[in-house]
Amino acid sequence: MISVERPDSLSLRISRVLQEETSHQLDLFLFVPGELGLGPRVLAEEAFYHAAIHVKRTYYSDRYRLPMVLSRLAERGRLDPDQYRLGMSLYAYQYVEALERSNHSLLEAARRVRRDEKAAVGKDKPAAGKDKAAANNDRATPDQEEKAAGSQAKGRNEEKEETSLEARLQEHAELAAGILKRLRRQQPAEESLNRYYVTIDNYLSWFTEQRLLALVAVLPRGARFREIRERLLAICAEEGAYREAKEYNSERVTLDPTRMSNKMRLLRRLIEFPVTLKQKTQELGGGEQKAVKALATAVVMVFVSLGLLRVRDALSDITALFVLAMAGIYALREVFKDDLRNTLWRLLRRGRPKWRRQYLDPTRNVPVGHQLEWFDYARFLKLDEEIQRVRKRSVAQREEVVLHYRSRSRMSPTRFLSGYEHTRETLTLDLSLLARLMDKGSHRVYRLEKGQVVREEVEKRHLINLVIREVQGDQPPTLQRWKVVMSRSRIVDLERVHAEGPGHEEAAPDGV
Repeated sequence: MISVERPDSLSLRISRVLQEETSHQLDLFLFVPGELGLGPRVLAEEAFYHAAIHVKRTYYSDRYRLPMVLSRLAERGRLDPDQYRLGMSLYAYQYVEALERSNHSLLEAARRVRRDEKAAVGKDKPAAGKDKAAANNDRATPDQEEKAAGSQAKGRNEEKEETSLEARLQEHAELAAGILKRLRRQQPAEESLNRYYVTIDNYLSWFTEQRLLALVAVLPRGARFREIRERLLAICAEEGAYREAKEYNSERVTLDPTRMSNKMRLLRRLIEFPVTLKQKTQELGGGEQKAVKALATAVVMVFVSLGLLRVRDALSDITALFVLAMAGIYALREVFKDDLRNTLWRLLRRGRPKWRRQYLDPTRNVPVGHQLEWFDYARFLKLDEEIQRVRKRSVAQREEVVLHYRSRSRMSPTRFLSGYEHTRETLTLDLSLLARLMDKGSHRVYRLEKGQVVREEVEKRHLINLVIREVQGDQPPTLQRWKVVMSRSRIVDLERVHAEGPGHEEAAPDGV
């Protein structure tokens, strides 16, 4: 199952859980509008790969290892300290990932409710005037009755969404508080284990407080969400008092947001380290590139030598004409040598992987798998038929530039740590390189409202299509298409418009 999220304003996070007993292939196709002027001369393939594509793999398990059980086993000597740290890290990492995903969806829902409330308040005054005018008449017109019915239906939908958001927030708060309580039921007595426990407890307390405060900041104002707002604030106050009572952070760090943020970022890296696979990236073709360079130089020098012999036979003495002829031959050598080398290199590397990524276990430092990666500019007509079908490109998008990333991996589950058979891959796609090619300015849009001309400033936006194809072993491919609406400053909207394959029902066709 592939999920695509927006971790920040200009990045996409693509996550998937891999069944490691089979080989895997992932293809990403970015369809970029041609008006941005993107091309190999503007942004080289290697530059985009190193700056915009970041891959991370972690151990994954759907069995939650409760810290209380781990602490008791460690105290009885039945659990190795390294296994305790690994289990605690996995527990904390799964909690953080789940809280981030849940918090993101709740933030989007809260913003929608808040926008709807503002829009309803803006329409209250005109609607009140119309209701008063209708009350003065003996009978309401059919148009007025239809508008009234429509507004009532919209009001019911908004009320239902608010009720759903309130219930989700309540469940979110109770789950977060309950997980933290289970974490703190059994604190290890051994000093080395206790230090690691304090690190995880400190970070999870602060992280939970930050995520809940972010929710409170966007909740709609009013009495409807007052109770849940007070509940969220109470949990945040309890966590702050808990960290202060435990003396997890010094007063100097607590009072300085920058120091606190930097410390928590370091604690998160310590938590992620035991469950995150190490990586070694190697650029392929280094020896072949030297061989191609030598071959191109040898071929060119053969023709240069033949040319010099012909010139010497024609001009037996060393004259000014002989010197000019030699200079011309060497100039041609410099021109054709680079062109020949580049042509031979492209022919040799066409369709072959450009990078090799090796994965190592973070504690034992032994190889557990490898991955081959490709990245290049592609032509739409040379893409596979299923990719062309999913894209559904129309006449308006024929100038699109296609960026293609492919990874093919194979892991060795027998070398994994005991109890783990799967990994979770997170690919972060940084679109800030594309945002720099977009215009800063905005344009004006005029509309007629109640006999008055209203002028609005509209930010220029671009539509980027992301097509994902995943193949696991002998299973049918999973295909998804996402619309990414972005401006120069941020990703405005992210929507999945097509999905097919295992675990998906084919989406309805769309015309964009």
